[in-house]
Amino acid sequence: MRTIILTGLCFGLLLSSAPGAEAAARPNIIVMIADDLGRDDCGAYGHPSIRTPNIDRLAREGMRFDRAFVMASSCSPSRSSMLTGRYPHNTGAAELHQPLPPEQVTFAEKLKAAGYWTAAAGKWHLGAAAKGRFDLVREVGTSGFQLPTGPAAKAQSAAQDAVGLQSGCDQWVPVLRDRPRDRPFFLWLAAVDPHRDYREGAIPRPHRPEDAVVPPYLPDVPEVRKDLALYYDEIARLDSYVGAVMAELERQGEAGNTLVLFLSDNGRPFPRCKTTLYDSGIRTPWIVRWPGHVEPGSRCASLVNTIDIAPTVLTLAGLQPGPTIQGKDISTLLKDPIAKVHDLLFAERNWHDFTARGRAVRSERFKYIRNDDSTMPLTPPADAVRSPTFQAMRRLRDQGRLTSAQRACFVHPRPAEELYDVEADPHELRNLARDPKFATVLAEMRRALAHWERQTEDLMPARLNPDEFDRETGEPLPNRVRPRPRKT
Repeated sequence: MRTIILTGLCFGLLLSSAPGAEAAARPNIIVMIADDLGRDDCGAYGHPSIRTPNIDRLAREGMRFDRAFVMASSCSPSRSSMLTGRYPHNTGAAELHQPLPPEQVTFAEKLKAAGYWTAAAGKWHLGAAAKGRFDLVREVGTSGFQLPTGPAAKAQSAAQDAVGLQSGCDQWVPVLRDRPRDRPFFLWLAAVDPHRDYREGAIPRPHRPEDAVVPPYLPDVPEVRKDLALYYDEIARLDSYVGAVMAELERQGEAGNTLVLFLSDNGRPFPRCKTTLYDSGIRTPWIVRWPGHVEPGSRCASLVNTIDIAPTVLTLAGLQPGPTIQGKDISTLLKDPIAKVHDLLFAERNWHDFTARGRAVRSERFKYIRNDDSTMPLTPPADAVRSPTFQAMRRLRDQGRLTSAQRACFVHPRPAEELYDVEADPHELRNLARDPKFATVLAEMRRALAHWERQTEDLMPARLNPDEFDRETGEPLPNRVRPRPRKT
């Protein structure tokens, strides 16, 4: 049996797509999705202290993508785009907690119809209608989510059981073990780690506050360092489950034939990261391991985004992506990492706990952001507002001790437009939108965004949805709604 976990190469494009086709002629696919993992927050992308030996191994044995992006730096809209290969505003699930509509087509159902055994385990966050696209869904926090039994379970301590459930990964290996052996398989393995809230004890050997790498838009104070260390602990816990899946593939004799894609749904859950259009919100780790097809230790600097997953997986399975998909097949990059598939990428900022709307265009060098919500501050998600980091920032703000970059989450009105040279300014701290030297770039980016909006029918709503949480405390307001209704 061949196995994929996502990556490209026009391998076997003429493979039969009939359900009864030989299993040995078709690749298996595993997609592993971290929840709120920043692109730079693992050893494979250069972090000096976070312990991620298994993710690092995937990169050593596969290809690391250096310019990979999500479509929305918000959990459920990002996942809906991955599964459908469509822009968030075209999925009908552009806002947090909006379920994927039943009329949307996913690549999972196409694989299932072609004879793949399809399963999802861990965090779901896609609504009820999408569950029927899989043969099996084991979701965190539902009656269908079962803890291990028998000798393996007895070998685990009560504390390990508790943190395993919290991580959302404890069914990853059982689902892989339970799969039928006579069919190719597709696994959607979604973690809850490293999503907030955090507590001590996630791993036996925790990271220390001294291990933290504090970006310039966060204050370097003890509360922030401790918060980052707890975030690192959940990344390490996630890494252990990545290792467990790879070990099980090896036990089954499938590791050499499997394509594995590892990525995140959005950036780290800290101020000026998740829910923003900065690279700290939309740039994702993206690693593909596929022995024999992807050169070990290779790197790709070409632009890719998460709506490319669906057409790439379908192509590798010998299937036609179909007219609903808006992404591009990037499988050529697996053989030729210097090839170019995209000149520009686009991203969206929509409602996530607070009033929000923005759009971004990203080239290899420049980032343009248009803030349709510029009258509002850039408040992070409600769970990040409640975090020790944000509460420390509130205190320092009141004391006048934040830098201009660190005050960004509190300032309003914000610029209606932002332009950054991301090569020279990777943290996007110097807005060039009013610099006459970059007027031509600004005009080109505006035109590109306007063309994309017309092409994809991205229409400005008559009004933006209101806040459902307090922007200072993160506490819910009386008008909170969940799940959120879809726009009609």
